[in-house]
Amino acid sequence: IKALNSLGGFVDLAISTLGNTMVPPFRIKDTLKQTYFVANQSLFIIIFCVCFAAAVTIIEASYHMKIVIQNDSMVPGFAALLILRELGAVVSCLLLTSRVGAGMAAEVALMKITEQIEAYKMLGMNPIRYIVVPRFLACTFGGLTLSIIANVVCLYCAMLVSTLKLGHTAGSFVSAVGAFVSFKDLVFAGIKGMCFGAVIPLFSCYYGFKCKEGAEGVGLATTNSVVATSVSILMIDFV
Repeated sequence: IKALNSLGGFVDLAISTLGNTMVPPFRIKDTLKQTYFVANQSLFIIIFCVCFAAAVTIIEASYHMKIVIQNDSMVPGFAALLILRELGAVVSCLLLTSRVGAGMAAEVALMKITEQIEAYKMLGMNPIRYIVVPRFLACTFGGLTLSIIANVVCLYCAMLVSTLKLGHTAGSFVSAVGAFVSFKDLVFAGIKGMCFGAVIPLFSCYYGFKCKEGAEGVGLATTNSVVATSVSILMIDFV
């Protein structure tokens, strides 16, 4: 019963958020502020991490392919396929969850226990419109842009590793990538990133709104939001 109530509360929050994104007034200033926090301030750490993930992926694939078939000529194509379809979007949004989702959950939870959300309601202001919607739009746009950037940087890093470490040429890498992937894969990677990013503020704000009193409640809300968001990203990726 508790699980069903929680699911119902989350679905209600998600539907209310989607509805309020299309209803004025549009809080453009708050949305831009959240977008800067989500996208710009997360860019470096995401690129830094996905570059190492791409390097590990292509080196490991080459190592095991040489053992099995004594040839790693198809490694660039397979690595590009894995990067575009899975690695870039999933890793970048999981990192975004750890950095942005935790911060949002803690911020909203603190607003809850200091009764700022109740003050919004007493003033006749919808907390979802003023708190959740700007974060939702920022994370959706941030997930889209960061996933595309991460994928492009991942491919470039994989090409560098392929040429410097594995002995391939840049031309052979590009030819192999062209044979295995297409522009459609990059488009779907952006759609994945957009969907992954959209769930981050929903879980963060949901657990923030349900936060219990005290520092322990804030910590528990933050932990639950990160865990729930990470699990939901993997489930959405499977779907």
